Amino acid sequence: MNKPATSPNIVLIVADDLGIEALGCYGNKVIQTPNIDGLASSGVRFTNGFCTTASCAASRSVILTGIHNHSNGTYGHTHGTHHFSCFDNVVSLPKLLNDAGYRTGCIGKKHFSPASVFPFQTELGESKYGRDDVKMAEACREFVTADSPFFLYWCSFNPHRDGRILESHTCMPDRFGNPEQPFLGDKEQLYSETEVSVPNFLSDIPEVRAEIAQYYQSISRFDRGVGQLMRIIRETGKYENTLIILVSDNGAAFAEAKTTLYEPGMHLPCIVKTPSCEFRNSTCDGLVTWADLTPTILDFAGAYDAPEKFFGKSFKGIIGEERPVNWRDEIYASHTFHEITNYYPMRVIRTKKFKFIWNIAHPLTYSSASDLWASPGWQAVVRNRPEKLGARTVDAYLHRPRFELYDLKSDPDEIVNLAGHEQYQEMVKTFCGKLKTFQKETNDPWLHKCEYE
Repeated sequence: MNKPATSPNIVLIVADDLGIEALGCYGNKVIQTPNIDGLASSGVRFTNGFCTTASCAASRSVILTGIHNHSNGTYGHTHGTHHFSCFDNVVSLPKLLNDAGYRTGCIGKKHFSPASVFPFQTELGESKYGRDDVKMAEACREFVTADSPFFLYWCSFNPHRDGRILESHTCMPDRFGNPEQPFLGDKEQLYSETEVSVPNFLSDIPEVRAEIAQYYQSISRFDRGVGQLMRIIRETGKYENTLIILVSDNGAAFAEAKTTLYEPGMHLPCIVKTPSCEFRNSTCDGLVTWADLTPTILDFAGAYDAPEKFFGKSFKGIIGEERPVNWRDEIYASHTFHEITNYYPMRVIRTKKFKFIWNIAHPLTYSSASDLWASPGWQAVVRNRPEKLGARTVDAYLHRPRFELYDLKSDPDEIVNLAGHEQYQEMVKTFCGKLKTFQKETNDPWLHKCEYE
């Protein structure tokens, strides 16, 4: 099947560990992200976009299938000893777009498995470009230039931690992929730790500021890669007829964000530039999740013919609405593993006002991902034993009750747990019932935990 030349091209850009708090178009006054901000001004900035699980591989499995990770089998990381992967019978977005007549290509970070479930026709290189996003964008020129409609899955490794230490700095921060010398044809954007903005979920200490400066530098390099990709698409004359979606797989690689389903871990950037560019510099506050991305892309491609296959649904119809009326009132999230050693299953309901978290493993101490454990910010907690980690107490971060309920309007930092308050018991009961229904509908293996407890 060949797709008509008038069908929209589709580009899905996925950042690696990029929090919503670190983009100019979402309110950060320090970070330099002119290209992403420009993309937002050409399209729609969703203000209520959420991953459904805050771990890289698990989240990407949802992005590319429209199926929750506890349902598709990717309970945690795919690489190394962790070895989670999608079930062989899962039908992914690239497979569906192949069948619809699209040329499908991917470049950069994959972090999905097995390859047979994700049959991209053209693989432009996974790690050969490293952290050089400008070069990675340039490598897509030939693929973008070809005549027939395409789907490009463009996934940066930035701004993920990379395990290298900036040894010249007294705080020894992770380098976040920042090179010792700028890549050829590129110029690094540097930040000092005195100018960065420390979000409420982190402690304002020298170790954290040093790492945020490195984090910002990596984000700006990702932004330049996005800018180069946009220039290439414009030069080919295809920009006007290209759907461009930019998201992050999960929140920043700091404690209280990545691997958690608190807001910094799951509330993420979502920018959509439609093919006709009719919705410029606008916002939409509809609740959308990464389970909606595959259905939405298929809808734009004219291939959304079996919506019942997905746990998400297309949000194409609400893109032009600032405050959608006939849309959902709540979204669901699910986390089980990060690394194989990071077992801490959670199931979550979020409305625009409330968030309810069921900590399935609540008697256990919350475990830290290896890169977060090694971070100077967390090691300062281990070393100095402060009472608080950002706005939350360290004890509350590590030892979580069975249920957490937060009023996000009055308590955006999710500090005051209402689950034990008498006046909220009926709400807790209602949310428990909704989560049980969600588990049944999504074939959640952890349903048995709900039933026998």
